[in-house]
Amino acid sequence: MNLRNKIETFEELREKFSPIKNVNEVHREKMSSLERVALFITRRVGTMGFFFTISTWTILWLSWNIFGPKDLRFDPYPAFVLWLIISNLIQLHLMPLIMVGQNLQGKHAELRSERDFATNKKAEKEIETIILRLERQEELIEELHKKIDNIKK
Repeated sequence: MNLRNKIETFEELREKFSPIKNVNEVHREKMSSLERVALFITRRVGTMGFFFTISTWTILWLSWNIFGPKDLRFDPYPAFVLWLIISNLIQLHLMPLIMVGQNLQGKHAELRSERDFATNKKAEKEIETIILRLERQEELIEELHKKIDNIKK
């Protein structure tokens, strides 16, 4: 039957699809040292620990300069000029750095999704091959049953 010609062997399937690579390792190997730093900072800044650190620093700074002894205050209320400058510098440096890190994370996610798609395509073809083989075996078994029935008669 023509069904036999449609069935691919597993060797043919292996040749058709490239071997599965660990995209995490591929992505890591392609990153420069500056990109690694950006990703490291992005991962740390996006945590509650960093948020609590910045919040604590702000509360302590503002509290000291509002309620501390007047002769020991270094950024007097209500201006808080030094606090604003430092806060703005932190924001100005972290915003582009976080965007770089997010772009790198986006590239990594895209690589993973492409690999997932290729793996799914390969699995689909393998399943199709298995089903075709099972159908062929079922046909052969039916032919054998018919031959056995003819012999019995």
